[in-house]
Amino acid sequence: MRALKFLIPLAVFVAIAVFLYRGLSLDPRKLPSPLVDKPAPAFSLPQLEKPTENWSLEAMRGEVWLLNVWGSWCAACVVEHPLLNKLAADGTVPIVGLAWKDKPDDSKKWLARYGNPFSVVVVDQKGNVAIDYGVYGAPETFLIDKRGVIRHKQTGPFTPDLIRDELIPLVKKLKEEAA
Repeated sequence: MRALKFLIPLAVFVAIAVFLYRGLSLDPRKLPSPLVDKPAPAFSLPQLEKPTENWSLEAMRGEVWLLNVWGSWCAACVVEHPLLNKLAADGTVPIVGLAWKDKPDDSKKWLARYGNPFSVVVVDQKGNVAIDYGVYGAPETFLIDKRGVIRHKQTGPFTPDLIRDELIPLVKKLKEEAA
């Protein structure tokens, strides 16, 4: 009986240690998204440069493209931004910016300072579209195929390795697929 009193807490401790070890070994950038391989949630938002005109996903139908969620208040976005500028300059893939919970004037100043890699920037001041996309924080980027299906989600900033090893091969593969 005394051994049983000792073994039960030990077994519970070992189980907790196993779960903790497993959790700590996961990459937080690889958060699963229930939206991958599902149609991108539709939205219509005002454009940063043309606030009286709305933009919707239909404008990108037939193209492989990125939706990058960012904000002028986002420190990690500053780190990622040179990589987005390079992607845009190389013509690798069109990038649509979603200015999340940001004042339009702040977004404009930020883009003037760091460069604008975006084909268009839409303004999601209330954050409702980001909620529909399950955004945890900025930056987050969604790769959307020709049919409007989300094929990849990047949580946190891209790195040169991620772009080279994951994003560009997937973009090339998706561009080769029939619409």
